Amino acid sequence: MHVLVVEDDERVAGHVVKGLKGEGWLVDHVADGKKALFQVAAEAYDVIVLDRMLPNVDGLKILQTMRASGDGTPVLILSALGDVDNRVKGLRAGGDDYLAKPFAISELIARVEVLGRRKAQPVQETTELGLADLQMNLLTRTVTRRGQPIELTTREFALLEHLLRNAGRVVSRSMLLEAVWDYNFDPQTNIIDQHVSRLRAKIDKDFEPPLLQTVRGMGYSLRA
Repeated sequence: MHVLVVEDDERVAGHVVKGLKGEGWLVDHVADGKKALFQVAAEAYDVIVLDRMLPNVDGLKILQTMRASGDGTPVLILSALGDVDNRVKGLRAGGDDYLAKPFAISELIARVEVLGRRKAQPVQETTELGLADLQMNLLTRTVTRRGQPIELTTREFALLEHLLRNAGRVVSRSMLLEAVWDYNFDPQTNIIDQHVSRLRAKIDKDFEPPLLQTVRGMGYSLRA
C-alpha cells in the first residue's frame, strides 16, 4: 500500500512514518500544504494521512481541492482539534475518517488499513441506482429526479447511494455512520440527522411523493 503523510510536526511525522513503514507499506512524507497539493497531483496513493493545520495551505483546503477535482483517495485527518464540531467540519470537507491528537499509533495503523481496504475493493458492476423517478449515476456522480439535476455534496451523495442500495429497508443511524463515515461518533451527535434533513430537502421538497422516510425509533428508509 502506498501512503502519503502530510504533517508539519517533525516528531509526529517521524512517529507516523515509522509506524506505517513497519507494516511494510511505501510511505511518502511532506510537511507543507502546497507541497502536499503537488504530491497528490503527481502520485497515486491508496490512503492519505492529512494533518489539519499546515503551513501555506491548510488540510481542509487540500481536501476540498482534491474532492472538487474528482480525487476520491481515502483521507484520514489528524488534528489536535478533536471536539465534535471540528470532526464534523473535517468530514464535511471530504475526509473519510478523523483521528484526534494525541493518538495511539496502533489505532492510526488500523484506521489506515481499513481505508486501504476500502480503496482496494473491486469496482461495483452497477453504474446506476434508482427508485421511482430518482436516478443516480455512479460513473458521472450525478443525481436527477424527474429528469431535473440535484446537486449533492460528497457526503450527501454517499448517504443517498447507501440508502438506494438498501431501498425498502430500514437503515439505522449506526449503520449509516459505519457505512458512510466509517467512524464511531459520539452517540449524542446529530450528524446523521443533519445530513438526512439536507438530503430530504433536496430530493423530496419539490417532488411528490416523498421518498426518504423516517422510521421512528429505528432509522431511515428510502421507499417509493
